[in-house]
Amino acid sequence: MIRHKNTGQLIVISAPSGSGKGTIISKLLERDNKTRWLSVSTTSRAPRSNDIPGETYNFVSKEEFEKLIQEDYFIEYTNYVGNYYGTPKELIKKKLDQGIDVILEIEIEGATNIKKIVPEALFIFIMPPSLKTMVKRLQARKTDSKDKIKRCFPIRETPFYNKVVQTDYIKNPSKIPAATAEPITPATFGPMACINR
Repeated sequence: MIRHKNTGQLIVISAPSGSGKGTIISKLLERDNKTRWLSVSTTSRAPRSNDIPGETYNFVSKEEFEKLIQEDYFIEYTNYVGNYYGTPKELIKKKLDQGIDVILEIEIEGATNIKKIVPEALFIFIMPPSLKTMVKRLQARKTDSKDKIKRCFPIRETPFYNKVVQTDYIKNPSKIPAATAEPITPATFGPMACINR
């Protein structure tokens, strides 16, 4: 999937839960929802109380998801904590061909898969101000159990991200393109950080 002059830009955004990525993406779309589009992932996990089918995710059964895999429906997919998550292929291609920038909100593993297929995409990693702030945000949501919040995973080195952005940019997302590019390493957040879809 090579980007041509009149096609849109594929933008991959990853972040730990509680980092504020949803707020940043919402503000980016508020500024321009005609030439930017947020792709909705498909998942086999059960909807949560705050989920809106078709907006937060497209929900299907495990069997339906596996059938879509066989039909080559996804540009990338992964199994996270026993649930499938995937990104639809054809709709993304259609939007890009129309000159619309497509935003993918996916975790590191999914972004790694996208990097192999679409190396020219723009990869952005959003960091919370601190690990303590991130945990407080997760606790305030009241959508995850204490055990899940504690169940953190090491952040692998991911040097392919073009931009690293702190959530200070929530107030002014126009500064995102000017963010300093630097690799993500385990030292970025300390030894552990939660990465969730």
